[in-house]
Amino acid sequence: MGGEGVTRVQRLDPAPAEEYRGTFAPHLPRLEPGDPLPPGWEGLYFPFDSGMGGLRPDGTPLDDVLPEIDLPRRMYAGEDTVFLRPLRVGDTVEQRVRAGRVEEKRGKSGRLVFADIEREYLVDGEPAVRSTWHDVFLEENAPAPPPRYAEPEGERFHRTTPDTRHLFRFSAITFNTHRVHYDREWARGAEGLEDLLVHGPLTRLLMLDAVVFGDGREPRGTPSRYGFTATAPLFVDREITVGVTDGGESARAVAVADDGRLAARATVHW
Repeated sequence: MGGEGVTRVQRLDPAPAEEYRGTFAPHLPRLEPGDPLPPGWEGLYFPFDSGMGGLRPDGTPLDDVLPEIDLPRRMYAGEDTVFLRPLRVGDTVEQRVRAGRVEEKRGKSGRLVFADIEREYLVDGEPAVRSTWHDVFLEENAPAPPPRYAEPEGERFHRTTPDTRHLFRFSAITFNTHRVHYDREWARGAEGLEDLLVHGPLTRLLMLDAVVFGDGREPRGTPSRYGFTATAPLFVDREITVGVTDGGESARAVAVADDGRLAARATVHW
């Protein structure tokens, strides 16, 4: 399928949002038909749909819109999203997906391929959300970049410790079969990771929720744009601190691992 665009249609039933809310955001009110879907939660819909024959050995899709890339490791690197109008629970949404920029580079980690996947969500033919997903493909034994350490910075802080139940549930909601999230032997042996990896898209959502809702039940504002960049891995059973700095037209967030590694940066524009 590589190189071809894909269009899918799905009704935004409450179930995926409720499964996420009950697991990761229980302080938020239950969502009812007609309620606006919290920003970023569109990523809980249109789950991965590759058959077993369409998976790479690591469990990531082989048959998505990207051209074939001959590197064995695939990692989520970040996402840039534009919110044009709210999606609502019960909406029938059309999702259009196509390949974006694909660029090969060489660096300290060896040969790399950076690849973008562009997603557009439409209601009644009108765009509601546009998002560009950034992936990076790596060589088998590519060394990890040296970590950057930082004190959590912000005006308010939100802490969470995902365990294997959280990782399982997020994989189930999104039908994500990447083995680094549930197969400890694979994560450590094949990928050289310390332990099971917290999903990058989950970290993205946790940071956006922290900015938009904090510990409250009502949103602090309506984002117009959201940029998220993963900078280091986060691991199961280890505390994550999200620091948020509020501003007038934008807010910044950082995610820091329990050992001080800077794991992600994000910016929300209102």
